[in-house]
Amino acid sequence: MIRTIVESAFQTGCLSVESEGLLHQVLATKCYQSDDLLALTELYEAVRAGQIKREASSTVLMEFPLKNKSC
Repeated sequence: MIRTIVESAFQTGCLSVESEGLLHQVLATKCYQSDDLLALTELYEAVRAGQIKREASSTVLMEFPLKNKSC
């Protein structure tokens, strides 16, 4: 799920409010793989660099989990 959202953001150049919400939900369930976290890191860096724009008006960016888990 995370990789699909990240791929979409890179294709469109935009991280929608809905996609960001889905990312938060997936992270909250703690059901992700290590490669999901790598994709999330790439997304975070692209947003910080201005390569991908966020629709959300909040200045709070995603929180990174400390440990990865697999469902």
